[in-house]
Amino acid sequence: MKLGIMQPYFFPYIGYWQLMNTVDKYVIYDDVNFIKQGWINRNRILANGKVQYINLPMLGASSNKLINQVGVNNSPQLLAKIMRTVEMAYSKAPFFNEVYPILEKCIYCSKDNVADYIAESFYLIGEYMGIKTEFIFSSSLQKDCTLRGQEKVLHICDLLHAEEYYNAIGGKELYQSERFSERGIKLNFLRTKEIEYPQFGNEFVPGLSIIDVMMFNSVEKIQKLLTEFEVEYN
Repeated sequence: MKLGIMQPYFFPYIGYWQLMNTVDKYVIYDDVNFIKQGWINRNRILANGKVQYINLPMLGASSNKLINQVGVNNSPQLLAKIMRTVEMAYSKAPFFNEVYPILEKCIYCSKDNVADYIAESFYLIGEYMGIKTEFIFSSSLQKDCTLRGQEKVLHICDLLHAEEYYNAIGGKELYQSERFSERGIKLNFLRTKEIEYPQFGNEFVPGLSIIDVMMFNSVEKIQKLLTEFEVEYN
């Protein structure tokens, strides 16, 4: 069984979805500390050829709280502002009519905490893109919460009987292959290849939110892009 574990991010870039699509089970790491100024409640889209941030409004955001303890401000006015920003940026994109209603369901899903809220977008967008992976909240697992870092990940791998563990390439320095080998687990790191597609005929801007990918590419093309990665081993 292939396993991935990642914090929930707000409409993350395609590399996140590649990892999610590659594994059999995907743990939404919701009971670790919230990271301010990270990607949990914001991401980047393309507006008039330039990068623009969209931000999910928070209630009580603090690095002293777990992700699932941070609330979402479901003010209709604030959420409508996000949708207007997306509409202004992508109304002329080739797949706007298909994608915009999905984003509306994600933005107006009315979940109260940020982990549940983002998970809803994983379900909706994952279904659109044909991702079949099973999602599990880490908070739902009966585990030793005193563990940290690599040891906590190994513990979750043991609980779920993982034979392979996949992580984004950016975390390569955080893990020791020997510790995984001791448990009979193969450690893999996913590196996204250079991905490029037309963006209104402008110079391509990489690494944007999955929103950008969806607006400019068909489901069939997205499914191909989900395979555009290399696997490295530690």
